[in-house]
Amino acid sequence: MMPRVVAPETLDGLAEEDPAALRSRLDLQRIHRLMGTRGIVARALLGQADCRPAGAPLRLLELGAGDGSLMLGVARELKNDLPAVELTLLDRQNLVSRATLAGYAEVGWSAVPQVVDVFDWASGDEPPRRWDCIIANLFLHHFEAVPLASLLAAIASRSQRFFACEPRRARLALAASHLIGVTGANAVTRHDAVLSVRAGFRGWEISALWPAQPARWAVAEYPAGLFSHCFQAERISRGEIAAGP
Repeated sequence: MMPRVVAPETLDGLAEEDPAALRSRLDLQRIHRLMGTRGIVARALLGQADCRPAGAPLRLLELGAGDGSLMLGVARELKNDLPAVELTLLDRQNLVSRATLAGYAEVGWSAVPQVVDVFDWASGDEPPRRWDCIIANLFLHHFEAVPLASLLAAIASRSQRFFACEPRRARLALAASHLIGVTGANAVTRHDAVLSVRAGFRGWEISALWPAQPARWAVAEYPAGLFSHCFQAERISRGEIAAGP
């Protein structure tokens, strides 16, 4: 057994324009391709259109969106299945470029960056805005159990559905994280990759932290690909959450 250990990752402490940070974010794009994250997220989002009335755009929020490049790849893959999406890219750093926003527009998605700390988001908005679906990619593993449970409660109060794709805490993934340097990754990425796996998830660990409302939510937690661990939750009693602005 590998106990879950959360430690600060180097990239999180670097300035937006730090050369090492810029290089590491490019490394992360390659890592997402190796992990198949885009396909995993795209498959999870298929069928989300039924969250909204016919013709209405899907309201989607990504937490810890980074530079927005991962969801742009998902948008391009789903442009025929989800042609109208209102996407908010939330991150505490301002990383989304104009070119990336233009890429979303090309496939019919309306994307808007929101620069705010996720816990400020979780405690703000009175009344909170409601989302059809909230997404998190390689983000939840940054948090210890207590703050993570608080964040999940905020997500549950603001969405119809939630999906997270996280590192799988397993020996194969840990071994692969030690070999990430063969992809040309820099020192920041090599260091953080190992920490990400050690802070990852397995079994039903995220489900155990989800708000205790079994009559209102259907939850599932499962491995995906070689290195990913996924969690999804869908509100069963949809009428209990009103449409927001």
